[in-house]
Amino acid sequence: MWERVFSQANLVGALKRVEQNRGAPGVDGLTVAELRDWLSEHWEATRELLDAGVYRPLPVAQVMIPKPDGGQRRLGVPSVVDRLIQQAIAQVLVPVFDPGFVPVSYGFRPHRSAHDAVLVAKNAIQDGYRWVVEVDLDAFFDRVHHDMLMARIARKIEDKRLLKLIRAYLEAGIMADGVVQTTSEGTPQGSPLSPLLSNIVLDDFDQLFWSRGHRFVRYADDVRLFLKSQRAAYRVLDVATRFFEDSLRLKVNRAKSSVKPAGSAELLGYGFYFAKGSQVKLRMTPSTRKRVKDRIRELTSRRWSLSMEERIRRLNQFVRGWMGYFRLIDTPKMLKALDEWFRRRLRQIRWKEWKRPRTRVRMLRSLGVRPDLAYQWGHTSRAYWRIAKSPILHRALSTQYWQEQGTLFFSDAWLRFRPNG
Repeated sequence: MWERVFSQANLVGALKRVEQNRGAPGVDGLTVAELRDWLSEHWEATRELLDAGVYRPLPVAQVMIPKPDGGQRRLGVPSVVDRLIQQAIAQVLVPVFDPGFVPVSYGFRPHRSAHDAVLVAKNAIQDGYRWVVEVDLDAFFDRVHHDMLMARIARKIEDKRLLKLIRAYLEAGIMADGVVQTTSEGTPQGSPLSPLLSNIVLDDFDQLFWSRGHRFVRYADDVRLFLKSQRAAYRVLDVATRFFEDSLRLKVNRAKSSVKPAGSAELLGYGFYFAKGSQVKLRMTPSTRKRVKDRIRELTSRRWSLSMEERIRRLNQFVRGWMGYFRLIDTPKMLKALDEWFRRRLRQIRWKEWKRPRTRVRMLRSLGVRPDLAYQWGHTSRAYWRIAKSPILHRALSTQYWQEQGTLFFSDAWLRFRPNG
């Protein structure tokens, strides 16, 4: 297996993947763009260290990113050389482990997506499993027990050199504020190996609950179980909590783990609701809608000096990406209301751009407004947000106007991306 990992074909594939993913440099400052030149000069010596079993990975650079709930998530950025080696290992290990994972595990697996997980959850609720157990694993990636993980890897991997190298990556440490911290547990989120290792750790849970016939879905450390009664749901929550903590030595956040009716449950930003005839439909969760509006506020801030053309380009990029992910939702009325608010944000920017009364009069007339109304509204002293809702600006800066400027609205993107669209 060692030779398969470090074969030329596998390394070339790993190099291409690292270059495609780009990413920031690690603690040594070497960039992805410099990697090929570095390899041509240093790879032979690096391979000798690897074969001799004395290669030591560099510590990962710590990066803290904000979480939607207000907390922070710790990411680890390996050096680009270590990313290459980890990617090469992952490419060989995934075909070994992935076929044995249960069908309802969807995170970080080939040909599976978050959308697949959401649809499985929707189908379970539609089949009458309308009590949802949400299990929250507290700082999962920081708490993975190294000995337990290595024991699970060793079930299928016998190559001792490869096992030693994987442990070396687990124990490489984290550099924060210039100081290297040792790591006795955890697998840094952000490395090419981390997704596979997380699935290996949690596979014992999957196998147990799958063998017992439970309806559930897991996407990385997001776990949802579906039951037909509230009583059964609380019982299963207790069993799952004890298994995670006693058998896998992980910590369940009891404050965030819960039992909910399906209409209040969430998964990967999606929520569920019941339409006429008890048909289960998908929606954005309230917290998701809030994040959408917060981002639109940032991109349409009047304080941000930016051309309208560039602003629309960035807005379109955001809307396209967001609706590409949320294309499964069944709430066109919500999107219509969001678009109306979105256009009002745009109108107030345009009104501010026109600045002077005479400019506003001239622009309103050019957009088909009667001269007397253009003069009256052009000289108004109303505030930007108020004037942005006025009938005159609705008519002058209509939906068609913004579409002609190239603006992509949520409703249009939804129609473009939705599966049956």
